[in-house]
Amino acid sequence: MKMRRLGSQGLEVSAMGLGCMNLSLGSGMAMSEAERIAVIDRAVGLGVTLFDTAEMYGPFTNEVLVGKALRPIREKVTICTKFGFDIVPGETRPMGVNSHPAHIREVCDASLKRLGIEIIDLFYQHRVDPDVPMEEVAGAVGELVREGKVRWFGLSEASAASIRRAHCVHPVSALQTEYSLFTREPEASVLPTCRELGIGFVAYSPLGRGFLGGAGKALAEQDFRHNLPRWQGEALERNLGLYDQLAAIAASKQKTVAQISLAWLLHQGGDIVPIPGTTNLGRLEENAAAAQIALSEPDLVAIEAAMPADAVIGERYDPRGAALLGR
Repeated sequence: MKMRRLGSQGLEVSAMGLGCMNLSLGSGMAMSEAERIAVIDRAVGLGVTLFDTAEMYGPFTNEVLVGKALRPIREKVTICTKFGFDIVPGETRPMGVNSHPAHIREVCDASLKRLGIEIIDLFYQHRVDPDVPMEEVAGAVGELVREGKVRWFGLSEASAASIRRAHCVHPVSALQTEYSLFTREPEASVLPTCRELGIGFVAYSPLGRGFLGGAGKALAEQDFRHNLPRWQGEALERNLGLYDQLAAIAASKQKTVAQISLAWLLHQGGDIVPIPGTTNLGRLEENAAAAQIALSEPDLVAIEAAMPADAVIGERYDPRGAALLGR
């Protein structure tokens, strides 16, 4: 798999990464540890070098899993994790945000222990804390970099203004934000800001939380996505019409909608690295193959016409989740 640079501080990773969250949530909970590790091992075999986890995933258990799977090949991979939440053990949603410098240091030390590694490659602020100036957050991570506990600093779901404030204190190597054909908001100001400052862009949920993989057509009754506005009622019906238009393009190229969607994202710039997550080996291989798909300019125009930037209906989070975005 080809490599891409994230930021201007020397971070280089595979063009496609792996989001590991699902291995410790939902269907991943029904898998044995060996099956979960097999997914990570197969990703490595496919050329993936970027692996994304967080203390919040599990919570805590995902870091343990990722560390166990990747320690034998530690020098060949980039391990990313995150700080920034007050976590209640046993709860899948945090109590609130917390990016006070002392807490950042506590999370770093705890994550290093769970991962079983000596240095975190990329340490993201998971969500912006309105009670802690970004300058203090960047300064705290900068200290960890100087101490050799962290290599690179990242932000997640931060506004353009927050990115600028942090970057003035310590270089931000990557911004991680939801971006896909199903979610185009970063194009307005965040992605241009990253490019102006030389910051790489890591696209999480690059398949629209599974929508672009066909999940919208077969959602289980208890699926959490029923709580998200764009997966409800008339909004879902309208959005499925867009999916069908995209499916016609994918079929004409003998690819899946997921592959066309990931290829489209990779064609938006060499500074973008998607991190699709999956618990399925077949899906993993399908996603990785998308990195080899070449789209022509007419292809890109057709895809844009099938799912225009402003066509998707409904918010991407419920009110509680939306309150944590774009600060």
